[in-house]
Amino acid sequence: MIDTLKHIRNIGIMAHIDAGKTTTTERILFYSGIIHKMGEVHEGAATMDWMKQEQERGITITSAATTIYWNYNKQIFQINIIDTPGHVDFTVEVERSLRVLDGAVAVFCGVGGVEPQSETVWRQADKYKVPRLAFVNKLDRIGADFFGVVAEIEDKLKTNPVVIQIPMGLEDEFEGIIDLITFKAITWDNDEGIKFFANDIPKKYLEEAQEWREKLFDKLSDFDDQFMEKYLDSPQNLSVEEINVLLRKLTLNLKLTPVLCGSSLKNKGVQPLIDAVTQYLPSPIDVNAVTGINPHNQKEETRETDFNKPLSSLVFKIANNPFVGSLAYVRVYSGILKSGSIVYNSRTDKKERIANLYRMHANKQTLVDELKAGDIGAIVGFKDIKTGDTLSDNSHPIALENIIFPEPVISVAVEAKTQADTEKLVSALRKLEDEDPSLQIQINEETGQTIMSGMGELHLDILADRLINEFKVVCNQGKPTVTYKEAITKTIEHHEIFKQQTGGKGKFADLTIRISPCKDDEFKGLVFENKIRGGAIPKEFIPAIEKGLTSAMSNGPLVGYKINSLKVELIDGATHSVDSDALAFEIAARQALINATKNAAPVLLEPIMKIEITTPDEYYGDVVSDLNKRRGNVTKSDVKNGLRVIYGLVPLSETFGYITQLRSMSSGRANSSMEFIHFEHVPNEIQQKIIDTVTGRIYFMN
Repeated sequence: MIDTLKHIRNIGIMAHIDAGKTTTTERILFYSGIIHKMGEVHEGAATMDWMKQEQERGITITSAATTIYWNYNKQIFQINIIDTPGHVDFTVEVERSLRVLDGAVAVFCGVGGVEPQSETVWRQADKYKVPRLAFVNKLDRIGADFFGVVAEIEDKLKTNPVVIQIPMGLEDEFEGIIDLITFKAITWDNDEGIKFFANDIPKKYLEEAQEWREKLFDKLSDFDDQFMEKYLDSPQNLSVEEINVLLRKLTLNLKLTPVLCGSSLKNKGVQPLIDAVTQYLPSPIDVNAVTGINPHNQKEETRETDFNKPLSSLVFKIANNPFVGSLAYVRVYSGILKSGSIVYNSRTDKKERIANLYRMHANKQTLVDELKAGDIGAIVGFKDIKTGDTLSDNSHPIALENIIFPEPVISVAVEAKTQADTEKLVSALRKLEDEDPSLQIQINEETGQTIMSGMGELHLDILADRLINEFKVVCNQGKPTVTYKEAITKTIEHHEIFKQQTGGKGKFADLTIRISPCKDDEFKGLVFENKIRGGAIPKEFIPAIEKGLTSAMSNGPLVGYKINSLKVELIDGATHSVDSDALAFEIAARQALINATKNAAPVLLEPIMKIEITTPDEYYGDVVSDLNKRRGNVTKSDVKNGLRVIYGLVPLSETFGYITQLRSMSSGRANSSMEFIHFEHVPNEIQQKIIDTVTGRIYFMN
């Protein structure tokens, strides 16, 4: 373990599906000596894709963590790596990983460029202010265009890329890279790329290399007057160290994104990428101290990254391991987490004993005695720990900001085939729900069936597959259905009185609320405002009122879907000296909201997907026509690598079976990708059909 925090890097590898992210990670593990044979994704042998479903499909489904040690400039660096999924259905894995990481490497396909999920993960990294490197991969492929991808990074991601490497040749002529900082040509041997050589730049690439080196220096000069003066006076005297120091500073401040290049599959460009991680991405002490709330006094506190400070750590993932049981992945921000120690969980307000600690390598574990500030590892032997929990020092408790996960947009009914499997099914679903915060499990009270809700068809398909193969539960599965939301469109006031007499002490609560729609369609949940003056309702009853309102939002007035966002103002009320208590006001608040929303012009909201379709030009008209029939809206179209790229929005309800239809109409030559973008009002005529269908439907099984 590295004892110096400045030599630790916590990074994520992120990308659109098929950009070569897992292959890049595999090469990093090989060149660092963690593995002794490179596994290929297309052969189902990649180390980080350890799940059966990942190996079968050739995609990453769950984020996997590992640690490597890298010798750069005669100094050993510890790099904790999380390889994240590239498919939009598993974007929650990227979200929770970025929450605890200090830096990231964004991998882009040299042919595909900035693809839809590339934009999504980039926005997530922006949200958490994570410094990044960009690695343009697959430059050996036909159609590769390094400089075109750089232009897309600037245009689509609204960032400031700075090219520090350029390729020597492209496609089948790709032979290596030119490092613009050392101004050397780097080539690799053909034996797994272990040996590489830095030589003078060949004459045929020299003019282009000089041009891009000048662009690099021009960009750096924009941010530093001293550097600019030296560059203008004597550029030949600029040292590699001076360039790297300034580039690191600008990367950490999110002013620039260094762009590197290579071909991971062909074993070219990976070692300089790891060097760049150590040079330009932050150590734990380069990022701001974490901020949280002391749960005992509700005051804000900070924790600096320091071994000697009180313990603060965040659980960002739960995983079930057949050999050690439930694993809680944790990032330690301050102090030292020791095996056998007692920690405080701010969510449960209880103490937890840490039985064992592990350093992870995909699905394998190495037992360790402690995890220090800046480390990422896993805990076993706990009673009640969930994703987002803060574990801290008993005498210095803190609650760090939780991780916010997106709402599910698609549901499916599942039931065990036999009565004997029913209990196993419930247990398995609860374990999956603990692992995956984007999965929601509900029991339909009318039918008794179990409803599984997630982020997309692939997401639900993988979960169903895991039930069968991992948990050995044989179950039936219904057809996927859209998870709608409900909202109100009118502001109204409502007065509710709750009275109940049972012979002894009764129940009484009187309150008046004003409900209003939130200003936009963003999910906000309950926005509650207490406007009671003069103590008409005692303060101790207010939390119960808020609890009752939140409870009522889980069933909307139209069909019973969850109310997406709602503003509620508590404006008046009255109490009884004997019969009023917290429970009475909770019930009254629930009834008040149920009755009020019926009169507030409720509407259904449906999930809208952002779609990107790539098709040969001859099928363009058919594709657009089909999209229009699905209530889709084409926002723009483009030409890329000789193909038409159509961008648009389409309701999720109209996309079931779309990929099959698209392949059919294009003879298998078109492809598409989708991601959830927002909820939108359902048109009136379609809304009524949905209400009629849902209210008259009993979930049926295939």
